[in-house]
Amino acid sequence: MSSLVIFLSVIAAVFIGAVSPGPSFVLVSRIAVSRSRKAGLAAAFGMGTGSVIFATLALFGLSALLMKVEWLYLALKIGGGLYLIYVGIRIWRSAADDLPMDAPATPAASGIRRNFLFALGTQLSNPKTAIFYGSIFAALLPAAPAPWLLFTVPPAVFLVEVGWYTVVTLAFSSNRPRALYVGSKLWIDRVAGAVIGALGARLGAEGLPRHIWR
Repeated sequence: MSSLVIFLSVIAAVFIGAVSPGPSFVLVSRIAVSRSRKAGLAAAFGMGTGSVIFATLALFGLSALLMKVEWLYLALKIGGGLYLIYVGIRIWRSAADDLPMDAPATPAASGIRRNFLFALGTQLSNPKTAIFYGSIFAALLPAAPAPWLLFTVPPAVFLVEVGWYTVVTLAFSSNRPRALYVGSKLWIDRVAGAVIGALGARLGAEGLPRHIWR
């Protein structure tokens, strides 16, 4: 198999993983529809940055370390789960707050930075992402990949992730989705908070010792 085919196979697998529903999708779509297009794009870059960090670390063997040192993987799962639960609670508690209608037009620079860091933290909260990239690389990359693959895969991962969440942002920040959100903000935010919290609880539960569930 040529290096180009390997590269395209890796990127296709990354794209499939990116478009799969999860807390990242819920978070970016909510930011785009409730705040602004710029805030959504900042979140998209945060997701892309988190993914490229995990992809780069996976290339250097982080996924193998997590699989070998089980307690570290479980601890990261619990920590990531607690973070997602915290995010879910924040969204739930703010569901009843009125949406500032002038905010999307003129988002503050600090707000853009906060959305970037918030999305980055959400992406990095799930150590399963590192295992995902490690599994893809182990399955598709040869034992001695061409040097150009090692240099091009992480930037390509970044472009795929940012590209997908940019599409999500553009879709959810348009007038019609925003009007629907304004009319149903309470329940949309509560559903979003519940989904993210439930995903966090599931992730944290996976990190607990198995004998607890027996």
